[in-house]
Amino acid sequence: MTMDIATARRRAHSHHQRVAWVPTLILLIGALYCLLPLYWLVAATSKYHGELFSLPSFALAFNGGFIDNIVALSNYRGGRYWLWTFNSLLFAAGGASLSTIVSAAAGYGLAKYNFAGKNVVFAFLLGAVLIPGVVLAVPQYLLMSKIGLAGTYWAVLIPSVLSPLGIYLCRIYADAVVHNELLEAGRVDGASEVRIFFSIGLPPMIPGLITVFLLQFIGIWNNFLLPFIMLSDEKLFPLTVGLYTMLNAGTEQPGMYTLIITGAFLSILPLVALFLVLQRYWRLDLISGSVKG
Repeated sequence: MTMDIATARRRAHSHHQRVAWVPTLILLIGALYCLLPLYWLVAATSKYHGELFSLPSFALAFNGGFIDNIVALSNYRGGRYWLWTFNSLLFAAGGASLSTIVSAAAGYGLAKYNFAGKNVVFAFLLGAVLIPGVVLAVPQYLLMSKIGLAGTYWAVLIPSVLSPLGIYLCRIYADAVVHNELLEAGRVDGASEVRIFFSIGLPPMIPGLITVFLLQFIGIWNNFLLPFIMLSDEKLFPLTVGLYTMLNAGTEQPGMYTLIITGAFLSILPLVALFLVLQRYWRLDLISGSVKG
């Protein structure tokens, strides 16, 4: 009897080990699916134009092609690529920062204040989350054109400030981490609502705000349609639109393809750096929150 039980336990343990490999295998396949295009991009960036179509697609070239491609890209039209990079940083950092501030204030207000029509506003917000940004691009252009802002930096920045998803996330997060007892204690001490928000309500929300900032930054950085519709001056283009214009020029100048691929590779580096930096703050905030608790 004892041996039967031990045998059953060994079989169950062996079966559990076999089953445990299944999710790991699925995750590995997903990781390869995501990383394979990135590896191809690195391999293509390391090649000269003549090697781009002659060498195997996933073969790395160690002949200085990567440095030469960056130099050629930097010299393209007097450094136009780096101007587009600056524009992308301006749009993404500025829009994400303003959007995070607005989302924090709006989400906190929806979570901690009772007012007439609160449920209607929240239902409208949920509906707005479901509307894709592509649908709003043309109406936003008509509005910006009406007030004379089309073709300027503001035409891209202003629509990026209001994020229904960011407000929704901040509302959920504020409801979970900002305790009403602390707010009431601040009111008893005579603090204004603005001071209560910044001193008591905002600090616990920082991990959630970092998430909102990162999502907005990535969304604005990768946005193509809105700046494509809003901007006509090439000097105001972000990287997405700028690389698109280079791609169009590449149909007549095949030598442009290596520059386009190099530009696409360099354009993802700020996103990787931002994620690594913000991941550090996520950990610090979560650890400090558990210590305080």
